[in-house]
Amino acid sequence: KQKTAYEISECLVGSEIVYKRQEYNQIIKDKKDVDVRVAFCFPDTYEIGMSNIGMRILYGVMNEMSGVWCERVFAPWGDMEDKMRAHGLPLWALESHDAVRDFDLVAFTLGYEMCYSNVLNMLELAQIPLLSKDRGGLENIVFAGGVCAVNPEPLADFIDFFSVGEGEESTPEIIECYRAAKKQGLTKLEFLHEVAKIEGVYVPSFYTHTYHEDGTLAAITPEPGAPERVKKRIVQDMNTAYFPTKTIVPSTQIVHDRSNLEIFRGCIRGCRFCQAGFCYRPIRAKSADVLCKQAIESLEDSGNSEITLASLSTSDYRELEALADGLLDYCEPRKINLSLPSLRADNFSRELMMRIQKVRKSGLTFAPEAGTQRLRDAINKNVTEEEILSTCATAFSGGWNSVKLYFMLGLPTETDEDVVGIAELVYKILQVWRENGSGKKRGLSINLATAYFVPKPFTPFQWAAQITPEEYLRRVHLLQANLHAKCVDYRYHESDLSRLEAVMARGDRRVGQALLEAHRLGCRLDGWDEYFDYEKWLEAFRRAGLDLDFYTTRGFAADELLPWQTIDVGVTTKFLLHECEKALRSEATPDCRTHCNGCGARMLSERRLCDESPAV
Repeated sequence: KQKTAYEISECLVGSEIVYKRQEYNQIIKDKKDVDVRVAFCFPDTYEIGMSNIGMRILYGVMNEMSGVWCERVFAPWGDMEDKMRAHGLPLWALESHDAVRDFDLVAFTLGYEMCYSNVLNMLELAQIPLLSKDRGGLENIVFAGGVCAVNPEPLADFIDFFSVGEGEESTPEIIECYRAAKKQGLTKLEFLHEVAKIEGVYVPSFYTHTYHEDGTLAAITPEPGAPERVKKRIVQDMNTAYFPTKTIVPSTQIVHDRSNLEIFRGCIRGCRFCQAGFCYRPIRAKSADVLCKQAIESLEDSGNSEITLASLSTSDYRELEALADGLLDYCEPRKINLSLPSLRADNFSRELMMRIQKVRKSGLTFAPEAGTQRLRDAINKNVTEEEILSTCATAFSGGWNSVKLYFMLGLPTETDEDVVGIAELVYKILQVWRENGSGKKRGLSINLATAYFVPKPFTPFQWAAQITPEEYLRRVHLLQANLHAKCVDYRYHESDLSRLEAVMARGDRRVGQALLEAHRLGCRLDGWDEYFDYEKWLEAFRRAGLDLDFYTTRGFAADELLPWQTIDVGVTTKFLLHECEKALRSEATPDCRTHCNGCGARMLSERRLCDESPAV
């Protein structure tokens, strides 16, 4: 007997309430007033997706459009999926509980490469054909955006088109294009030709990829009329851009259960490993007045007891103290915690942090990334050991007794001396606490974490070879052998997942066949330890006839045609190569505020926002 979504969720002991309950501020529309329906899919679980500020923004943008109803769809947890499959129940949207296959547009946001298996799994659960070529007509048009869309090729066989860059302005244009195509009775191909005319839209089926005998990419040939390069979209004016102050309040706990306030986009720093730092250029900020207004409206409407200032480098916001003062005047008497993540050791303000910690004192988090100054210069981290130790001294004297430190292993040019340098820096921080700590009864707690370096597209390290998993573990053990203090809790990322992440990040279209094989083998929810199965992925690549080392340890030649070369994020290849050469010399580049380094991103902005935004 076929069961409804409600009945199935009722029979699952402990299942999340999200499967069966409505939420405060979710948007319900009358279907008779709607001519375009969008299933907005987050390829992970509800508690992850509802913590994503980008999804909240675009959900609001689409639902503000007349005649458009955007509904949310998340990947079900394993027990729920098993029941759905057992009863033949298709994946449905939360607001209406209608099957995703009944929607016009199916949109995915891609924030992490290892969510790709979930994209395929959700399409199958929705009973929608996985391959773009098998989907005819204007129903179930599948498109995707997000930071991973800068290399769309691993998903090229599955996604009809990609929206590259920021979506607040391009998404309404895409929907209006679809509405017109639907009204005119266009075919799917005719619609794709029309939507490809929108800046920032990439239709992979309009490009042919050919390969040399050695497996490297030989040519990317666009069809007549398709642009040779697809330029990313950016929002010019953040002050007037849509921001959801009246947003959904989840009925169950989520990972980031608080209000999030985006203060600016972009980053002045230029860390050579950081994809977001290059792909979100140029820098654009909101004014402190606008942010205070948005924060208070959001807190008043949601009732949240915490608000986080979100950006790639929060302490680089020029109006931070004025913003914090304005927010604390509201937050302190209401016992609302103000959180400042993404702080840097070179501009830490004890006075500001002392004020912020009045509601709740949390630990400090810093990411030196490398253990020696030589390697920090090579990756352009632009922070010195003296600044790190001085910041820790300031914090410890102010009563802090815990610090989280993040590093990477396997960075280009890294040596054993750099690895041991991490342990030496940790020991120096311990010495600083002994000299400056004011809460010695409690003792110092140092949480140390290392990640396996993954080279990403559109960074100066996009050509770099990833070290082998065996070499990564050797360096992990070398670091462990040099950590002697009992107050240090060291944890490291497993190598298997990071190796696959590198493949997906720099993969070409052939990786799509391995992805399809992995799906057939049951791969799903790969970001979760409970479900990730490395052996299945290895078998999938064997079946596809692909070698993981080709995309990881081989590295890419400087003159090699890259799979993502059709996409233009604004930063020039010439600049990235120059930065790569400087990395080999351990030579740092000044930040964008100190000196414009000519990366090319400024050309994306008619108003040269890098120069004119007073907040940044």
